[in-house]
Amino acid sequence: MTDRRPPLTRFAWLAVLAAVLTIGLKAGAYILTGSVGLLSDALESLVNLVAAIAALIALTVAGKAPDEEHAFGHGKAEYFSSGLEGALVLVAAAAIVVTALPRLVQPVPIEQVGLGMAVSTLATLINLAVAQRLLRAGRTYRSITLEADARHLMTDVWTTVGVLVGIGAVAVTGWTRLDSIIALAVAANILWTGVGLMRRSLLGLLDTALPTEERKKIEAVLERYQREAGVQAHALRTREAGARRFVSVHILVPGAWTVQHGHQLLEAIEDDIRDVLPSTTVFTHLEALEDPASFADTTLDRIARSAEASDA
Repeated sequence: MTDRRPPLTRFAWLAVLAAVLTIGLKAGAYILTGSVGLLSDALESLVNLVAAIAALIALTVAGKAPDEEHAFGHGKAEYFSSGLEGALVLVAAAAIVVTALPRLVQPVPIEQVGLGMAVSTLATLINLAVAQRLLRAGRTYRSITLEADARHLMTDVWTTVGVLVGIGAVAVTGWTRLDSIIALAVAANILWTGVGLMRRSLLGLLDTALPTEERKKIEAVLERYQREAGVQAHALRTREAGARRFVSVHILVPGAWTVQHGHQLLEAIEDDIRDVLPSTTVFTHLEALEDPASFADTTLDRIARSAEASDA
């Protein structure tokens, strides 16, 4: 399996096209019905368009190969896109609240309910199809940008379902304030999604360790070599940047080994880690089992440890 992803911008273009179509459809549904719930839905689709454009830019940058100034690649560009999308979601939630509150005080009748619901349902089906395609691509290619866009679109889908249910309830009960109440519930749901997206993006920018399941795969490889080759491993550190993973580990071998023997072992360990976790850059450091200094740098903050030693 190759470590290089195919270009993912085609999926971002799909999201842009879907956003343009759904904005037109939902805006038309609002004009037909006057429903503030549908207006809130159209506003969220406008956010989808901005987010899709940001995703297109981020994926273009993230797809670039490492260069002299960015030796670890450009994968973190994806976190900026998903973080921006989270912020835009929060803005959309605020806009919905500002629009819905006056209608809650002074309700406005909803008109042409059937036609408006039909148009909005079509827009929802488009979002559903695109969201599922983006989600599959995001998982396949480990793209937080595509996954964030997909989850946002799915939130839009469930939001529209809620709005349509609200409009139907208004048509049945005649209680027009229900439209504004549904819109406020939509805003709360959008707010939750935006906070989640921003949190995940910030964690990525902070070099968060790989998920527990992935770390266990690395540890299983190291444990096998400890059993079979009589070596030890410590100071395992992991992080991810977009689709790329980074692993650093110290391997302790008998001091009598030749450099060639140790090098061959490290190459085998790195290959096996990449086999269980593709798109992973592995850094190994060879140390002697008999040397006490080999056990002096196992703490996570090695810089602080070095500073303490210098002060002493």
